[in-house]
Amino acid sequence: MQKAPQSLRLHIGLFGRTNVGKSSFLNFVAGQDVAITSPVPGTTTDVVQKTMELLPLGPVVFLDTAGLDDISVLSDLRLKKTKKIYDASDVILLVTEPNAWTVYEDEVLKEARKRNIPVIVIVNKIDIKNPLLSFKSLVSAKNPRCIFCSSIDLKKRDQHVNLLKKYLIEVAPDEFLNPKALVGDLLPKGGLAIFIVPIDLEAPKGRLILPQVQAIRDILDHDEAVLVVKEHEYAQTLKRLKKLPDLVVCDSQVVLKMVRQTPLSVKCTTFSILFSRSKGDLLEAVQGVMALESLKPKDRILIAEACSHHPIEGDIGRVKIPRWFKEYLKIPVTIDVVAGKDYPSDLKKYKLVVHCGACMLTRRQMLFRMEKAREAGVAITNYGVCIASLQGVLGRVLSPFSNISSDKRIRKFLRLNETSLENEVL
Repeated sequence: MQKAPQSLRLHIGLFGRTNVGKSSFLNFVAGQDVAITSPVPGTTTDVVQKTMELLPLGPVVFLDTAGLDDISVLSDLRLKKTKKIYDASDVILLVTEPNAWTVYEDEVLKEARKRNIPVIVIVNKIDIKNPLLSFKSLVSAKNPRCIFCSSIDLKKRDQHVNLLKKYLIEVAPDEFLNPKALVGDLLPKGGLAIFIVPIDLEAPKGRLILPQVQAIRDILDHDEAVLVVKEHEYAQTLKRLKKLPDLVVCDSQVVLKMVRQTPLSVKCTTFSILFSRSKGDLLEAVQGVMALESLKPKDRILIAEACSHHPIEGDIGRVKIPRWFKEYLKIPVTIDVVAGKDYPSDLKKYKLVVHCGACMLTRRQMLFRMEKAREAGVAITNYGVCIASLQGVLGRVLSPFSNISSDKRIRKFLRLNETSLENEVL
């Protein structure tokens, strides 16, 4: 991987009416033409994404949206896409023009505050019209962070871009500026982890999948060591070590085999569970999987993937998890699968949502999806948590997370889950 993935970038949404200069401002910040500009209203017809390094802030992605007051033939479709960018934005840049504050700008502020998204107001085109003092006072009263600029005044570019960076650093989510550890905090200083990485048809040629790459990097960032093996070499590798590892992490598809080969004194988990803690809420995912015990015939389950890919014969979301559900539940249930951005707006028809590890989503995007389930009164869990539960090893792979089993209901569920594995072995 040569660039930071979008899930690790600060997502900055550009909102504003048609022809206020959103795309021009994006080009202004980038220092190059990355978006088509024109005096014709509605030139931006879809969301334009531009990734860049905005130092000292770090990797960011700008999301340039269609005009909020678009009245063209396809305006409804464009505005629906524009509104979805609220869900993806960590920060919103609200672009307007001098002496023109309308209901559209107020609507953006209202929506942003409802979602707790910080806003920076960009008053563009001050070369065309000088902003009145009363307008400046109005804008400052509505939002304290404002930039008055002209996207064609290159002499003042550094001045305005530096102010933008200052504001972004002030409002950026803490998890972006000070990201939480993915796995490194689970090991002692100078510790050793073993990562079990199956190489199957879904593994990208010549590379590892994103969760594995990020976990390896996190281990190295914490000055710890990691030994990477395939599932067939794991048991032999343990025998060759003079000292047992501090932690074992595996792909969820081989969790049952890993647990059976790992000494009880060694803590273990899965990559998906690590991401459940990092991108969402591991405790809620564990509470959510407890809905398995209350499912009834013909209940609906939603399997949600964050990325779109061509499914293979043994696809985990479309083939393996549904098969494990059938073996575990022994009752007929309906399973729907969605991928990419096709996350349903209405989840009320489901009893359980099983979401992937969300390595392709930001933490804000994953928390938003969890909130949608919460609002609908639907339990939501994670691939890794669900698979471990269906395999009867959930308590074992939660061993690195001592705070999870403090709840009495969870402890009872984990005991029952372990019993199901023992019965299977017997």
